[in-house]
Amino acid sequence: MRRSLPAIALLAGIAALLTACAGMGAGPSGGSAASGMSFFVTSTNPGRGADLGGLAGADRHCQALATAVGAGGKTWRAYLSTTGAGSTVNARDRIGRGPWVNANGVTIARNVDELHGTNQLTKQTAVTERAALVNGRGDTPNLHDILTGSTPDGRATVGGTQDTTCGNWTRSGEGSAIVGHHDRVGLRDDEPSRSWNSSHGTRGCGMDALRATGGGGLLYCFAAN
Repeated sequence: MRRSLPAIALLAGIAALLTACAGMGAGPSGGSAASGMSFFVTSTNPGRGADLGGLAGADRHCQALATAVGAGGKTWRAYLSTTGAGSTVNARDRIGRGPWVNANGVTIARNVDELHGTNQLTKQTAVTERAALVNGRGDTPNLHDILTGSTPDGRATVGGTQDTTCGNWTRSGEGSAIVGHHDRVGLRDDEPSRSWNSSHGTRGCGMDALRATGGGGLLYCFAAN
């Protein structure tokens, strides 16, 4: 039986519509949007506050979250510095060369110098691996403190006696860690309040202390390759 041209055209139109709908449904969790992602803020903390299991544990956390949304084919690194004789690591030196793109396809920085200069990090662009906004100052709960342990130029602190990395990310009790504000907003309109990576120290290293300071133990994750 020969179909009429209008019927064939109708079937073709329906097929095209179904294909388009399928494409619309593929978001970060489906892998299509996440395939180009090379930066995100973690949606969760591993569960022990600033005790991340050191740099290796923090990197595993970034890798696991990226893998869950289809971006596990890249090598993910947590933006964290460490201190101490023989163990000093600069966050800026472990995240690759860029460029870095969020889960919505927005470039937040083209290279390391731009990341630590005029970048595009805001509350709207510093999204999670699932392209979700992270609560900022004024939201409940406030989660704008992001663990970094770093100076504004992305390096470890040197020459001081104060803990700035919660024991190189192995403590969940006493101690302190430097955090940045992903929303670029703080108590005052000054440079530390606007800093994405070096705003102030925390009141402690456990989850309760991090929450009291204004965070949830979240991290910046970058694809290093």
